[in-house]
Amino acid sequence: MLFLFHVDSSRQPLCYDNERSALLRFKESLSINKSASGYPFAYSKTSLWNLEEDGDCCLWDGVECNEDTGYVIKLDLTSSCLYGFINSTSTLFNLVHLQWLSLADNHFNGSKIPSEIKNLSKLSHLNLSYSVFSGQIPSEILELSKLESLALGPDYDLELQKPGLESLVQKLTNLRVLDLHRVNISSSLPYVLTDLSSLNFLSLANCNLKGTILWSLGKLNNLTHLDLSDNKFQGTILYFLDNLNNLAHLDLSGNEFQGQIPSEMLELSQLEYLDLSGNSDSIGNSLQLRQPDLRSLVDKLTNLKWLDLNWVNISSSIPTSLGNLSSLTYLSLQDCQLQGTIPFSVGSLTKLVHLDISFNNFSVGILLPGLG
Repeated sequence: MLFLFHVDSSRQPLCYDNERSALLRFKESLSINKSASGYPFAYSKTSLWNLEEDGDCCLWDGVECNEDTGYVIKLDLTSSCLYGFINSTSTLFNLVHLQWLSLADNHFNGSKIPSEIKNLSKLSHLNLSYSVFSGQIPSEILELSKLESLALGPDYDLELQKPGLESLVQKLTNLRVLDLHRVNISSSLPYVLTDLSSLNFLSLANCNLKGTILWSLGKLNNLTHLDLSDNKFQGTILYFLDNLNNLAHLDLSGNEFQGQIPSEMLELSQLEYLDLSGNSDSIGNSLQLRQPDLRSLVDKLTNLKWLDLNWVNISSSIPTSLGNLSSLTYLSLQDCQLQGTIPFSVGSLTKLVHLDISFNNFSVGILLPGLG
């Protein structure tokens, strides 16, 4: 019994009064609205917090404390149906020991990200995506030098211009995850981006980026996810694919690329997701898949689950070996100038949930048995 008493008494005290108060006041500054979160199973984590004065906030839903110090180090309020404004007076910024913060999938009504974010200097993970923030991302976010994961999009009115992307990547050198999907950046890719040697997830989709793709992106050989879709990149897809052998997700769709898809693409043997659709320049020149051809791509990239080559000029028949992509769930080859007949082997793709081979030049239409 003495031993049991000793174990129980050695437990850290209940959470600190100032942190409990900061959490409760943060909760009270916002309302709960089911429509504020898009996730179908979203629920209000904060409504379950204990309002009693002696409640242990370390046991509250979404809150995690350091077992040794008792300080709140993690706050995960993802999909918590939170609605309202966050401003510089928010007690959220009193939680100075936070290392992990997610407010993703809530609705903060166009709030600007307060400069007081700099108070959370211990953060290694910050996720404010899908939460309706607006305005210029404050320069103070560059002071969060310990960040390894940063997700700020997609929000239609969020900007990263002064400071810009170059300043961000120069300061946040420990990043492994950078997701700025649909943040208005309006610049070219800065060369210093390729200095983020630990980066494994990069999404700069729909960021109003322009210019050409840096050949030096090939230095980011730890990347597993690369999304540069829906920008204004021009030219050809060339050398940057070198050494990106760990890529599982590559999306370059919706740009202005043209010319031949390079043979280096075939070396990305880990690819599960490939989208090169919707590329053409101002005079209608599009991407081409000739040498290598579709058969070479299918034979090499055997792990594909998603393949979208809409508008890519293929000008060949569908190879029989396409039926060997047994994991394929999404296949779109619309308007690719395909010809010949559709091979029976396509019917072997029993996991397909989406198939689009419209606007081509097939000579015979056939029934494809086996498709679920």
